[in-house]
Amino acid sequence: MSTSGFSPSQHQASTLYLPPGSWATVLDCLCEHFPAIAREQWLDRIARGRVLDSNGHPIRLDLAYKEGLCIYYFREVPNEKVIPVQETILYADEHLVVADKPHFLPVTPAGEYVEQTLLRRLIRRLGNPALVPLHRIDRHTAGLVLFSANPASRAAYQQLFPTRRIDKFYEAIAPALPDLTFPLVHKSRLVDGEPFFRMQEGPGASNTETAVEVREKHGDLWRYGLFPVTGKKHQLRVHMNALGASICNDPFYPDVIKDAKDDYANPLKLLAQGVRFIDPVSGHERSFYSEITLDW
Repeated sequence: MSTSGFSPSQHQASTLYLPPGSWATVLDCLCEHFPAIAREQWLDRIARGRVLDSNGHPIRLDLAYKEGLCIYYFREVPNEKVIPVQETILYADEHLVVADKPHFLPVTPAGEYVEQTLLRRLIRRLGNPALVPLHRIDRHTAGLVLFSANPASRAAYQQLFPTRRIDKFYEAIAPALPDLTFPLVHKSRLVDGEPFFRMQEGPGASNTETAVEVREKHGDLWRYGLFPVTGKKHQLRVHMNALGASICNDPFYPDVIKDAKDDYANPLKLLAQGVRFIDPVSGHERSFYSEITLDW
């Protein structure tokens, strides 16, 4: 965040501090720094006020280059693919928004997704550019995502997560594990895996913990309740795989399915099903539950 008060996260803007070089203008620097984006595209973005200075004001085409200058810009994906799923707003007040995210919809802009994300869709629907997600779930996972709707109360809600004052519960469908005794608690150390987008268990003190119970048995498949104490990337997917029951339709675990296409009829069978916490603003207990169900 700049000292001017402009908040790039609030406006969903990306930040660039201009690298060392000998360019004449900021435009020249942007063109060389982002070779995949044509000069004509940068000219168009600047003309539409989509490139800002450190105060949040649109830059001029002739703005002089200066090493370390802070520039904000808005990512755009030409011909972005529409994701044919619909989110549901379960609750909204002046401080908090709770949404039910369908499978395959990213929470925030990344890679090839900008407008087709839960955040951007909710901003458009609610007319509130101050929305910020309080936590994340994977694109492949469905279920609850909480958003801060008010910068004044944001820190209070954000603190629910690192202080573990919020209970999260998930549901998954995976192969049966008749040789294990449930309920159980699985602890391990998660580290970066290969390829870069995966996680794996490694040696050392545990940094993740998940409680697991069996809710329903259906032949070779069981419905599990998952209760993460910690919230590491891919934690539930890695833990279930480590137990010997990778979650059904997982494109990353146990092995990466190369060139996997989004199969809307067969999503990852993982659902962020519910949350429970004491509201830091009202002091009341809050409970929210997803309306999505996992079919066998």
